[in-house]
Amino acid sequence: MIIISDTSVITSLAAISHLHLLAELYDRLIIPEAVYRELVAIEPPVPGAVEVKTVPWLEVRQVTNNQEVVRLQEEVRLDPGESEAIAKRNGVLSPWR
Repeated sequence: MIIISDTSVITSLAAISHLHLLAELYDRLIIPEAVYRELVAIEPPVPGAVEVKTVPWLEVRQVTNNQEVVRLQEEVRLDPGESEAIAKRNGVLSPWR
């Protein structure tokens, strides 16, 4: 099974040293680029920042159509990571390899 995640799942599990549970429960974890940026571009580093750079079972995917992301940010007031994660669910991110 594949899971698409936003930032909060990763930071919460990493904060309690249980990020590995995602790899045990799911075949693949996909995060949008915005989620990756939210994790690694913050100072001081947030829980999970190091892990998302190194774990082999996590994939970062790019948005190919920003219309859904922009709509979610403007109409629903979601942050970029949440918007891109939902857009992935709706098929807006680049296809699987």
